[in-house]
Amino acid sequence: MVRIDFNRLRFLVIDDNPHMRRIIRTLLHGLGTRDVFEADDGATGLDAFTHNGPDIVLIDWAMPVFDGLELTKMIRETEGTANPYVPIIMITGHTEKDRVTAARDAGITEFLAKPISAKALYHRIANVVAHPRPFIKTKTYFGPDRRRNTNPSYAGPERRTGGRAEVIRQQSLRETTNPVAAKGH
Repeated sequence: MVRIDFNRLRFLVIDDNPHMRRIIRTLLHGLGTRDVFEADDGATGLDAFTHNGPDIVLIDWAMPVFDGLELTKMIRETEGTANPYVPIIMITGHTEKDRVTAARDAGITEFLAKPISAKALYHRIANVVAHPRPFIKTKTYFGPDRRRNTNPSYAGPERRTGGRAEVIRQQSLRETTNPVAAKGH
């Protein structure tokens, strides 16, 4: 099991259901997190993301103003966002395969189905903190590498669309310090 210093991580929870936000906040505080910001819709979430500089975003699919997919795409826009590389964990009850694929293609880092458990939430967070996936930038996609399983012996044609891919390695959140938190904000 990966040991994570939750005390150093800042979370943003975006969900229109206040009961769900309370559950997630309670779980995060139970893990040792002090800084949990909340928003109840996509627009407020984007504003909170810009002003609070969270290390990890936990986002619902269905919300007013912007849904989780739209908000993810806005955060992943490389120009004009505070941190397009932020890990985004989608927590939703919409678990149909086409929805999971759509979330992945929007740039979600991890997907967690409701109802959630403390163990499942911990594992998703541990995965984004300790094992960050590189980011891929093509003409049609920017986000975490969607290929979780690579076969080094694969010799077939390149299946990635959108032209040549730029691979951007990510540093583990265990090795970085949140510059906003370091300034005492």
